[in-house]
Amino acid sequence: MTVRARTASLLAVLLLAGCGEQPAEDTAGRITVRAGDQSCELSATTAPAGTIRFDITNTGSQVTEFYLYGEGDRVLGEVEDIAPGLTRELVVDVPRAGGYTTACKPGMQGGGIRGQFTVTG
Repeated sequence: MTVRARTASLLAVLLLAGCGEQPAEDTAGRITVRAGDQSCELSATTAPAGTIRFDITNTGSQVTEFYLYGEGDRVLGEVEDIAPGLTRELVVDVPRAGGYTTACKPGMQGGGIRGQFTVTG
């Protein structure tokens, strides 16, 4: 086999190796949030302490925000300016078990549509 033929064979093998199935994105432990103009639906309202990932999709017609509040409305994490139809991610480290509050804010104003969220130990 000539050098040119070997080089072509090697290139073909490398190109085919790159065409294999890619691993799926790790979605375990993620909480999906559907933020509408008059609703804020979470796929789960509890999570273990540690890193919590929220995937927020704006299903409404207004720009929205999503918040996770701690004691006394202390903001633990937030994502702003989520345009209609877009999905954004919020990653929050919550080291302690307890009661928390989530809020979607359609129109990015007011107290938002709030819900209880529990972090377990």
